Amino acid sequence: IFFICLISAILIFSMIIFLNAKISDNYKVNSLKDLDLNTKIPVTAIYNGYEESGSDSDTYRVSLKMFGVIPFSSTTVRVVDKMQVAVLGTPFGIKLYTDGVLVVDIKGVKTDDGVNETAKSAGLKVGDYIQSVDGYKVLTNEDLAELVEKSSGKEMTLSILRSDKNHTLKVTPVKEAGSGKYRVGIWVRDSSAGVGTLTFYSPYNNVVCGLGHEISDVDTGEKLNINSGEIVNAEIISAKKGKNGTAGELVGKFTYDVISNDLYNEYNGIYGRITGSLPISSLTEVALKQEVKEGKAQILTTVSGDTPKLYSCEISLLLNSYKSKTQNYIVTVTDNELLNATGGIVQGMSGSPILQNGKLIGAVTHVFLDDPTKGYGIFAENMLDTANTVSGENALKKAS
Repeated sequence: IFFICLISAILIFSMIIFLNAKISDNYKVNSLKDLDLNTKIPVTAIYNGYEESGSDSDTYRVSLKMFGVIPFSSTTVRVVDKMQVAVLGTPFGIKLYTDGVLVVDIKGVKTDDGVNETAKSAGLKVGDYIQSVDGYKVLTNEDLAELVEKSSGKEMTLSILRSDKNHTLKVTPVKEAGSGKYRVGIWVRDSSAGVGTLTFYSPYNNVVCGLGHEISDVDTGEKLNINSGEIVNAEIISAKKGKNGTAGELVGKFTYDVISNDLYNEYNGIYGRITGSLPISSLTEVALKQEVKEGKAQILTTVSGDTPKLYSCEISLLLNSYKSKTQNYIVTVTDNELLNATGGIVQGMSGSPILQNGKLIGAVTHVFLDDPTKGYGIFAENMLDTANTVSGENALKKAS
């Protein structure tokens, strides 16, 4: 009897661990009866009470019981109207200018007296944003080089941003042997450019978004703090196939028709507010995260020109699908035409919409380097939440 009780306790404990990993801290539903926790183990949701109210939603505290008997966790459930967006899948070009210049490497300066590591001695680090020198704002690499040269070797005061905190450092330029120019021994970057795929446009708050992940610096791997930039239309001119160990790539060219120049580099994509509106032909309902099911789906992407096309794929939910902000499920490309063209998922496809049962369920975010037929996907609900935050509006509208 003891061993039976022990095994039962271990089994129950294991199931609770599984459920806590599987179940989200919060859900949206269109009505209270629509809550589906997507668990193979029976779970009963008990609505404890009304938490808050507003013109667009009601939120409830919910207790969860395994087999309707064993309490193990709780969540919140928010009642919202159905959400609709214009699904895109079109390529875009992006040009970003950093908030200051980003330090991407630090080197010693070769002087007549040997190598001088003045930047390192001053405390500068890779990943710092130099925003001003002696009170003069720094926007470009050229701005910094000019101010360093004009110092004539006198100590300069740098205002920098490091890990979202402001700091002040003092550095003394030194004269480089050979060129005779003053240097501080750092490599900096003031901009970034590339091609991606737009996911959707929300006509209710005039926000367009794409990528499904933040834009990071290629050298530091850190999220780029942007000062300005623009999203423009683009077209794909060629596709480099991916293979195991090497990511493929969509090669595009900018058409310079500006879509947005009011940009936000967020953890789950690039977002742009639009003045006016984009022409749209139809709207598609956004699936709530718990509506996304394992199995067949479709990727809407562009691998040639500027016209997107649907390709078949399959979705596999991760154990912690509802816990992650960006990596919610695995996408496997099954369409032979897409596999022949790109080998699967490649750079430039990030942001490609994924549809299932007539609803937008999310977007492609990253490719698996060891298997380019697979990649990660993000829930569309998460991206729309960010679009709402960026706009300052509420895009939860009734579907017609």
